[in-house]
Amino acid sequence: MKPSASTLPASPAASPIQAVLFDLDDTLWAIEPVLVRAETLLYDWLRQHAPAVAAAHTIASLRERRMALMQTDPAYRINLWKLRHTALSEVFREHDVDLALVDPAMALFSEARSTVALFDDVEPALLRLKGKLTLGSVSNGFADLERIGLAGHFGVSIAAHRFGRAKPDPAIFHAACEALQVAPGATVYVGDDPLLDVQGAQQAGLKAVWMNRFGRVLPEDIRPDAVCRDLHELHDWLEAQSAA
Repeated sequence: MKPSASTLPASPAASPIQAVLFDLDDTLWAIEPVLVRAETLLYDWLRQHAPAVAAAHTIASLRERRMALMQTDPAYRINLWKLRHTALSEVFREHDVDLALVDPAMALFSEARSTVALFDDVEPALLRLKGKLTLGSVSNGFADLERIGLAGHFGVSIAAHRFGRAKPDPAIFHAACEALQVAPGATVYVGDDPLLDVQGAQQAGLKAVWMNRFGRVLPEDIRPDAVCRDLHELHDWLEAQSAA
């Protein structure tokens, strides 16, 4: 049985925690069903508006095209919107489809990408935390927090495709801390990815909480400051930190 965050010892803090930054995908909502739905809606749209593309490709083969394209330019690892837009443009061009259709296709996908089901704990826990700490988000994805309804909870929200750097680059964490006017050592980053979120944040000088909603196994060389299964456990851990 995995220990809950409330049973973990409070980690030593160089300074009191003043801010909490959140990852988004698989931290505040499950991303896989969102992407499955978004890619299905896009493929249905292609059947209607770009039938030559739909006839030549499946959802899986379009994904393979994107993965291959990602290897050609490091920028595509940072800007996932640009990756999808470029991949669609290439395949439209190959099948003599009007390139003017790429933007509406991306608009449809982007809207679906931001139609998410928040985990049940997210909104009540954010409201509790917001009254005590400064909150923000840092993400490598391109979800629209205004559309999702979470933008008002955060003092800053940085997306890699707009910032120009992606996790685990320390610069993206430092930019969020600077925007909130909080030192990295007084900031906690909360995310599901051991390398991008936990190791990346710690190497940038932040504390890191691993959000393990799905019972995953943590690599032995990754040592988060705490492990939580939901934001209520995060709240309890933060309370313990403030009392330590």
